[in-house]
Amino acid sequence: MLRKKYYFYKKTLFLVLTLFVVGMFTACEQEQSIDNKTVNDTNKTDNTKTTKNIIETLKTEDMKEKFGENCISEQTFEVELSEYSGKVYFVPFAPSKDNQDFSIQIIQDGKVLTNIHTYIPDELTKEKFSSLDAVSFFDINYDGNTDIVLIETYGDKTFAAIYYGFSSDADDYEKFFISQDELSKKISSQLQEVSIPEIRNLLSNGKKNDKFTSYQEAYEAVSKLCEMESTEEKGYNLIYFNDDDIPELVVGVNGYYTSLYTYSDGKVYTLMDHWTYGAMGNAGYEYCPRKNSLRNYNNDYAGAIFYTTYMTMNNQYSLDTVTQIKTYNFDDVNGNGIPDENETDSIGYYSVSYIGDTQITDEECASYNVGEYQYIQTEMDLETLKAKLNN
Repeated sequence: MLRKKYYFYKKTLFLVLTLFVVGMFTACEQEQSIDNKTVNDTNKTDNTKTTKNIIETLKTEDMKEKFGENCISEQTFEVELSEYSGKVYFVPFAPSKDNQDFSIQIIQDGKVLTNIHTYIPDELTKEKFSSLDAVSFFDINYDGNTDIVLIETYGDKTFAAIYYGFSSDADDYEKFFISQDELSKKISSQLQEVSIPEIRNLLSNGKKNDKFTSYQEAYEAVSKLCEMESTEEKGYNLIYFNDDDIPELVVGVNGYYTSLYTYSDGKVYTLMDHWTYGAMGNAGYEYCPRKNSLRNYNNDYAGAIFYTTYMTMNNQYSLDTVTQIKTYNFDDVNGNGIPDENETDSIGYYSVSYIGDTQITDEECASYNVGEYQYIQTEMDLETLKAKLNN
């Protein structure tokens, strides 16, 4: 009962103060006397500062009541993140006797959805946490998921900490924010003043994704980010995946992984995000130029089972699976779906294909091919890409 009264009085006080300040602002704005202009402006400033201080005090009390005394209340926010349904709280905690490290939790309805493993630069691991200076939520890597950007200070050194988000339909073991150590390190080293606006300026000249003026500008921003994400030497390419005048951007390391980006109406979309290949039977990814068709070959049991997957880009600029053909290159006598010892002699002398549980002919398999396919490869370095974009 006392708790309910506390919240009632606190909300009532907040409402009364807000109405009071609105009234004061209105009275000041209606005052037309030139002689009183300076006085009225001063009163407005003082009233604004007073109200802001009161609101901050109320927020501090409210957040500490919800999440404990070690909650960094001024950087605690109720937000909507693409990773979750409904609003959640982003709650950072200062070091304490019980937990000597700076920590972060995402909380919804009193339940901890995830703990964020915090990044600290190697050279600052022996320094004490000083402050969390700023928090921002936006999609840094153009994959449609909300990422988290922090500005922190350890000792007297301020740095950026970047955490990539995840898809809302990801499996449970994938549902965590991933610290981008190399990206955080490179961003921090390239800024004279470590702040959210300066990070945006560094990454994309301050442009939000959906505000780019051309695919050239957008792809330069993407490539700049990719260069800072890791130390590996990446390659680039421009291909025409679908039948329009805007090429798609390929980024990756041949034989290991590829990423594919497309552009429309000021916005970059990620079609493939570090899709790996070259191991576990995956031969790579092919496309049919200007036909909006992706093909991938994969296999199990050294080719005894062969998979052919066809994908296409939809109107929301993501890839949909058209079909997957599963081919058994052995006589599966017992129907268990794997080549048993007494069935291996038939490998290479037998072949039957299925889509789901339906057997299909070789002609039906071939009907999904829309033309001549070629592997998605990187063929240029960053400087060559920039020159081509600027031509």
